[in-house]
Amino acid sequence: MILAASSVRLDLGGRPVLVGVDAAVRPGELLGLIGANGAGKSTLLRVLAGLRRPDAGEVRLDGTELNAIPPARLALARAYLPQEPTAHWALTVEELVGLGRLPHRRTEPDAAGQAAIARALRRTGTLAFARRRIDALSGGERARVLLARALAVEAPILLADEPIAGLDPLQQIRTMHVLRALAAEGNAVVAVLHDLTVAARFCDRVLLLHAGSVLADGPPDAVLTDANLALAYGISVRREAGLLVPWAPLPPA
Repeated sequence: MILAASSVRLDLGGRPVLVGVDAAVRPGELLGLIGANGAGKSTLLRVLAGLRRPDAGEVRLDGTELNAIPPARLALARAYLPQEPTAHWALTVEELVGLGRLPHRRTEPDAAGQAAIARALRRTGTLAFARRRIDALSGGERARVLLARALAVEAPILLADEPIAGLDPLQQIRTMHVLRALAAEGNAVVAVLHDLTVAARFCDRVLLLHAGSVLADGPPDAVLTDANLALAYGISVRREAGLLVPWAPLPPA
């Protein structure tokens, strides 16, 4: 499935947040959405998920406008992981992850759903505390469980808003390997990322937003240039041992 936004514009509170944005993600691809705070990354992700309608432009899934797709079908086609690792019910981890199977409940036997839940728990390293209550977990553990809930949908498209925020270095790397593996299996994955080193290492493509517009879109090496990073973030970088390292703020112009 190809998810594509064309000429998307969105205003919030009278302020333009997205301005003429084109973006697309294809099967087998991990796309990183990057940009400074307020650049429009999370808003664009919600538009791609069909959770917010743009004021102009459109989003299409395999050529069909999202607005024309029945909610039940859309729920099977894409999974969305929000930015905040919150859960509002005192469920067990297994019960919470099981909510990801709700779009399938009318068409699958219980055994298939349980197998999907177990796969999601194993992929995120959360199987060991499947019986614990979600409100007894740390923030990082909750974040991994909510990723497991999104994975349990087993949708061909995953939209993840800051999936490694609040995780320790080991879990950040493990999570990015999970996203990388999903793409390798033929899924389309979009992740909002703040860590430029991670984006450069793991993403097939990165889309760099600046002030609500697309500044650059392409392979990491082509997008993460000194000039683009200076304009979008106001920083200089160093490139050592094949890694990009944000280094210092640039002096005011």
